[in-house]
Amino acid sequence: MKGKKSRLLITPKFSALLLNSGIVLLVVIALLLVYSLIMRTAVRPPVDPTKNKDETVEIIQIDVLNGCGVSGIAGEFTTYLRSRGYDVVEIGNYRTFDVPESIVIDRTGNLDNAKKVAYALGIKESNVIQQINPDYFLDATVVIGNDFEKLRPMR
Repeated sequence: MKGKKSRLLITPKFSALLLNSGIVLLVVIALLLVYSLIMRTAVRPPVDPTKNKDETVEIIQIDVLNGCGVSGIAGEFTTYLRSRGYDVVEIGNYRTFDVPESIVIDRTGNLDNAKKVAYALGIKESNVIQQINPDYFLDATVVIGNDFEKLRPMR
């Protein structure tokens, strides 16, 4: 083995080509991320045809809680509400899974917003209650009860 020189497998030209390819790949990935961010912020929920065009749109922030124990139900209701322009800021489970009828809880003292949410879901107005709490940074809470199959998102 004496006398044989070991050859480099990576030549300087190949190294430069590899480096340039890596830079181009990173630029393409960065452009795709920017495009994705722009498209996410540009997509708006469908316009509700029942609203007056001159009416000021108020963003109603809500959380959706599963009070019936059916897996994934809060996610289905969240999708439905978001498609109608509501800002669902949190989903989760209610403290119990034996809620007989769905309710909407007003958290800020603006009962009209809670009633709008109830109407959108098909919840009876008598199931809209007030529990004003300044610690909550949202307008209303939706608790999905065992009557969920009768509500609009499930029709």
